[in-house]
Amino acid sequence: MMELLIGVLVTIGIGRYIIKGYSATGVLMIGGILLLIISAIMGKNILPNDVPVTGWKTTDILEYIKYLLMSRGGDLGMMIMILCGFAAYMTHIGANDVVVKIGSKPLQMINSPYALMVAAYLVACLMSLAVSSAAGLGVLLMATLFPIMVNVGISRGAAAAICASPAAIILAPTSGDVVLAAKASGMPLIDFAFKTTLPISIIAIIAMAISHFFWQRYLDKREQVKIEKLDVNEIKTKAPDYYAILPFTPIIGVLIFDGKWAPQLHIITIIVGCIILTSLIEFVRYFRVKTVFDGLDVCYRGMADAFVSVVVLLVAAGVFAQGLSTIGFITSLINLSQSFGSGAIVMMIVLVVITMLAAMTTGSGNAPFYSFVELIPRLAAQMGINPTYLVIPMLQASNLGRTMSPVSGVVVAVSGMAKISPFEVVKRTSIPVLVGLLVVIIATEVLVPVHPV
Repeated sequence: MMELLIGVLVTIGIGRYIIKGYSATGVLMIGGILLLIISAIMGKNILPNDVPVTGWKTTDILEYIKYLLMSRGGDLGMMIMILCGFAAYMTHIGANDVVVKIGSKPLQMINSPYALMVAAYLVACLMSLAVSSAAGLGVLLMATLFPIMVNVGISRGAAAAICASPAAIILAPTSGDVVLAAKASGMPLIDFAFKTTLPISIIAIIAMAISHFFWQRYLDKREQVKIEKLDVNEIKTKAPDYYAILPFTPIIGVLIFDGKWAPQLHIITIIVGCIILTSLIEFVRYFRVKTVFDGLDVCYRGMADAFVSVVVLLVAAGVFAQGLSTIGFITSLINLSQSFGSGAIVMMIVLVVITMLAAMTTGSGNAPFYSFVELIPRLAAQMGINPTYLVIPMLQASNLGRTMSPVSGVVVAVSGMAKISPFEVVKRTSIPVLVGLLVVIIATEVLVPVHPV
């Protein structure tokens, strides 16, 4: 319990100072290092199993920061940087302006920007089938849908929440979480993913879409958010109409190069191809190499800005999450879950709450679920409960909790690109996420048998 108490106290302290206006990057980094120091004093291992120890606990802490800088800066961080650079490039060449000018004409038939927001959310949820990474999907949406949503009259906070929340409910039947959950349930993957989990996911997504409509509208009115809907007549751009397709080439690329229609490519590879394609189109249009190179310089500067505002914050959040993990926070939560009542609905709710809290504090959806799911077969056997009844709510709670975490990769990335606080994004996603969680619990109670059939 001491580990759990320390984790809670440090988390509360971090939240307090971020709310007071301190740099989220600095506060998270200091909080994470403090937890790692306490872990070292308690004799716990600091580094993951795949990272060699240095021999000293003090330098192990530095080694982990280096490890995060290289891993997050080289994979997720590079994905964020190149997508931000691509977005800056699209703005520079006027492609985003063309999209708004063309898209605004049919969209003017829909008077409510919040209805457009819901439509964007449903499209984004479908995109989660192609992009399994929550952070990757969030960044992709920020680079493509976010500017369009803001320009048609959706507030920055509401648009950011839409980009942060599509992966909150799992749709992809072949994601690692679903495969592991199916194994723990003792069901074939196809039956578990399509016959059992998918109907619950669809119901939850519809409920979240409706709650987004009312919650974002309520927050905008309460906070008197001044929404400056862009007048398309004021847009002055010399870019041709066919440039409207360029901002969406990453999405098209993701759908084409998925391993079925064409070779499976990493999203970074796809973006590089999109940038090269755009530069070639620019060259054909202007036939001046200097103009093309000047545009690419804007792309590179956008990448650099993303490293400062987003990637370093991701590293700090990773240090904090590792500190919570090494000190034994997750293990303490697992032990706590086993001390509660033995009723089926009680156990299900306890596991859901603890999984969600763990995801919110660590910023990871995988870590809590992977840790807790190992309990399910044993608990289900002891209590005579259908394991699927326990697994599905936990599976969804881990991803829903990540969407409410100010230190999760997707929230940090989206808030950094939107230039708003992570807590603003969490506030915007909170009610839709809680509605989604409630619907998942109710739908599981109704659709999934409590006892083995």
